[in-house]
Amino acid sequence: MTGPATRAVEVLVIGGGQAGLSMGERLRHAGREFTILEASDRIGHSWRSRWDSLQLFTPARYSHLPGLPLPLPSWSYPGKDQIADYLEEYAAELRLPVEAGTRVTALRRTGPGFSVETAAGPWEAAQVVVATGPFQTPSVPAAARGLSGHVAQVHSSGYQRPAQLRGGTVLVVGGGNSGYQIALELARSGRGVHLSRGQHNVSVPQRLLGRDLFWWQEVLGVLDIPGESRAGRRMRANDSTVIGLPLRRLTAAGVTLHERVVRAEGSSVQLADDTTLKVDAVVWATGFHTDFSWIQIPEALDESGSPVHHRGVSTVRGLYFLGLPWLHTTGSALLGFVWRDAAHLAATIKARCPPADDGTTGTSGRFG
Repeated sequence: MTGPATRAVEVLVIGGGQAGLSMGERLRHAGREFTILEASDRIGHSWRSRWDSLQLFTPARYSHLPGLPLPLPSWSYPGKDQIADYLEEYAAELRLPVEAGTRVTALRRTGPGFSVETAAGPWEAAQVVVATGPFQTPSVPAAARGLSGHVAQVHSSGYQRPAQLRGGTVLVVGGGNSGYQIALELARSGRGVHLSRGQHNVSVPQRLLGRDLFWWQEVLGVLDIPGESRAGRRMRANDSTVIGLPLRRLTAAGVTLHERVVRAEGSSVQLADDTTLKVDAVVWATGFHTDFSWIQIPEALDESGSPVHHRGVSTVRGLYFLGLPWLHTTGSALLGFVWRDAAHLAATIKARCPPADDGTTGTSGRFG
């Protein structure tokens, strides 16, 4: 019994989130033939699976993709389900060719093109855009292994609501936006909450002089500063900024602040400020790490497994990356700004693969 037939396409986009959809819109604008492969059964899954009360810190006017505005008041702050629904509507409204429930298991170089293995069958493509985004594999510190089974542990990607955790003392580990938001929600639910954060975390107000922070960033050109510039390098070194949630709001709600976690054993957690806590639950808001082990092209990745690229263009001809933090600027991984990098990649793809009406016809021509 033979397996599914190999399907061929000019450009294959791996990932159907905001990066992949914006790439699709830009490829269509450039007149390219493409297909988007999405691992989940439904577009917007990564947003829907986050905690119930998650709210963006970017206003609606800065939280949409080209061709379809977000149907919310311009200066409102969307919730996660509103964004998930919007992405699903976006794909439908623009009639983007998305193959949902198609997880890619391997990407290989095959002559002038690429072969892609999925659970639904193989693909071939002349060019491939990896748009799987930065939120791939939850990152949990090694200290978590020292906690006993009596301590409930959950990563922020699996946290949904306070009722999910038993009563008692909760330690939230992580000084980013996720850690701050979850700690505040848990404190307001009546839990005894402690927050472990790094000393380098800085909180900035959502509004300055009557204007939203992102209005100022757009006017001042902050979102266009390349990461490789001197100013960009300084910004990247301080990339743990929390927006719109000052520490005084957390402490007023009853959250006790601590330094980083040093070690954990049983139900005790030792912190760098010489505090030892007895905890009933821990929420690890410690971010994610990318996993590109399925890209079986050694020269595409460095020794740490990270993509080797310049502004998303891989050192492997025909391969591209999109949606990663600081791919080019501070906005590269943000919903309302990822399309700028997508436009750059679409222009590169168009230049490297002439349209059919320029004399390139058929799948064999695309690979030639």
